[in-house]
Amino acid sequence: MPPRDQLARQARACLADAVRLAHWAARTGRSPHAGDEARQAGEDLRMTVRQVRAHWDRAKLAGLIELHDGTARAGWRLRAWDRDDSAVLRGWVALFDAWSLAHPGPLAHDQGLVAEVVEAVPQFLSVMHLSGGPVTFEMLHDLLAQRIAELRAERDTGQEAGRAVVGVALPGLLDWALDGLSAVGALTRCPDEEAAEETGLRHGSAVLTPLGHWAVWTKLEQICIAAQSPAGNIEQSAEEMLRGCARMTPGPARDEYRAWLAARPTGHAVTELLEAARGDDALIRGLAFEALRVVGAPAEEAVQEAAAEPVLRPYALLWLAEQAGTDPEDLAGGAPGVLTREEATWLWVDTAAAVTDHGEAQLLVDHLGTAVQGSVPRLLEDVRATGHPRTVQVLVALAAAHPDPALAKAVRRAAFQVHTGGE
Repeated sequence: MPPRDQLARQARACLADAVRLAHWAARTGRSPHAGDEARQAGEDLRMTVRQVRAHWDRAKLAGLIELHDGTARAGWRLRAWDRDDSAVLRGWVALFDAWSLAHPGPLAHDQGLVAEVVEAVPQFLSVMHLSGGPVTFEMLHDLLAQRIAELRAERDTGQEAGRAVVGVALPGLLDWALDGLSAVGALTRCPDEEAAEETGLRHGSAVLTPLGHWAVWTKLEQICIAAQSPAGNIEQSAEEMLRGCARMTPGPARDEYRAWLAARPTGHAVTELLEAARGDDALIRGLAFEALRVVGAPAEEAVQEAAAEPVLRPYALLWLAEQAGTDPEDLAGGAPGVLTREEATWLWVDTAAAVTDHGEAQLLVDHLGTAVQGSVPRLLEDVRATGHPRTVQVLVALAAAHPDPALAKAVRRAAFQVHTGGE
């Protein structure tokens, strides 16, 4: 394996144009994804509009740039780019993990099959890593077909049926996957020109680059770590894993999240965590987003979509703000500028519900001090308007736990008013 500084140099070279564009965007505050901005960036940087759009996608996927209300700002990786090899390699790995987004799949194909190809790619990358040299298109095709058939068999669709369905379309999708991985610097293609003329596909062979070998080796190492999951949650569903982590301190819990994540495809894991977050248990909701913090950039698109769901919105907005480089300490106390007062209040009630179900009474009393309103009367007024389904239970529990009789009486009155719909 090449030295880390050599790998970082290769990653910098791979993302050099994306970095140039990110600096341009951070300097001008403009997002060059379309229209006049793309043309202006192209003129300034001597790129075509198509190149500008491609490198803009790379800059976003690699975490080089942040968007705040449409204004572009330098991400922390861009600010550290010239001095921090770890930031560079983490940025490149984020791009590598998102290769199918940087090189979108052909719309003419069944998108379910495209998703299966993306899910199956890690297996043939592992074979390429272990082989150490070029692997033929035919061998990669067989590996891909076998893995997709296995995935379908696991979903009870039948292995033989899976092979029959993918047989016609798969060569074209393998060609697309190899081009996408090549575009992000993970492998090099060695095409057979004669076969390309006959079939329109660049058969030949492919070999991993040093960066590709390092990335696959890192993923395999993570799987080995996962096999040593100390709490034994690796085979559990997302919700069961999160329940197993509920009593852990943050450090061991993060280790458990990493082990669980390393054992499954990222997209599937993110989907499962968000599904767990949609449940009735507020504690699981909060822990799901803690696990998503371990996932990082590859979860961003799914979390952005989750921000449209009222139950997940406050958690998703805080996650996105932190991913964009906001200091986690600045996100405490209602996160002014990130959450509206209504969203912060909803989150306060949801967190209080988690404490009510799983914590001690004193923690619920202490939770009063985290509200953005600054006074109990204003908090109660806002809480009554949130529409959170656990509002009554939270207020009843708070009234029972609080040592101040007058305050407890006010909280009980608010609980009664929410319950009866009165004023």
